[in-house]
Amino acid sequence: MKGVIVQCLQELVSVKFGIDKWEKSLVDAGVPANSKFIVISDVPDDVVMNVVQSVCKNLNITLEQAATAFGDYWVNVYSQKLYSNMYKFKKNAKDFLLYMDEIHINMTKTMKNAHPPRFEYELIGDNTLIMKYKSKRGLIDFLIGLIKGVGTYYNEKLDVRKLSDDKVQIDFK
Repeated sequence: MKGVIVQCLQELVSVKFGIDKWEKSLVDAGVPANSKFIVISDVPDDVVMNVVQSVCKNLNITLEQAATAFGDYWVNVYSQKLYSNMYKFKKNAKDFLLYMDEIHINMTKTMKNAHPPRFEYELIGDNTLIMKYKSKRGLIDFLIGLIKGVGTYYNEKLDVRKLSDDKVQIDFK
């Protein structure tokens, strides 16, 4: 996974809960408390997941709660500092979500060793979108959190339901 993901998680935990919670989570995950993560660095998936699990334990939250908090923070705070133009080119949540696969295709062209998830789409009428999540990482709960964050960004009410370990249904209200 890219260091940008860990940087976002670090900022979220440090800002919302304190640097001590972040450092304890690192130590509990077997990572030195003073570790720094560079945006384009490669961080082993198991290390990231161990840190996420430690964060959940130290904050007494579920993985789903962590994924929702991460998705909201990524979309509405962290990525606005790095990638705000991506959001400004789209007028609503549905248009942005339909653009996410293209974002990830472009990311793999510009960021060495990037392996972001890919998406396939099925539109059902005007108000329902099925997103198929394609990744060996199995982080569909984080996709759900990101989708909810996109809804918040565009000030839209979205009904997001996990259909399976690789499919999410989004109903636009």
